Amino acid sequence: MTCTDPAEQGSARCLQASCHCGTVRFDLVLPPGKPEVRRCNCSLCRRKGAAMLTVRVGQLRILCGSDRLTLYRWNTGTARHYFCSQCGIYTHHQRRRDPLQIGVNVGCLEGVDPIEFETSEVRDGKLDP
Repeated sequence: MTCTDPAEQGSARCLQASCHCGTVRFDLVLPPGKPEVRRCNCSLCRRKGAAMLTVRVGQLRILCGSDRLTLYRWNTGTARHYFCSQCGIYTHHQRRRDPLQIGVNVGCLEGVDPIEFETSEVRDGKLDP
């Protein structure tokens, strides 16, 4: 499922997103209904402080700047956290708990006020193995 897939028309929404400097640009498909927005209190998420919107693998597409994304792994090395190497903004990550999920930094969404999203869950990442 991508933003260019005709099957995505209808109740699903396509959003554009970017890092601060615009080097990394991507789009994502939001499934119908209220988006799942969460925060996490693991040592990394606590420091970056981002609210994250959840999409499935295949619902996020990097449009440009993939060569400028820096990958950061820690602990088990399963989760993949991506940052723009130019401006340092965290854009998204592939989750350790469910590698089929991608957490997207709500602050990167274009035309969306991150304050409008209600956080539906705070993940207790400190206690993850």
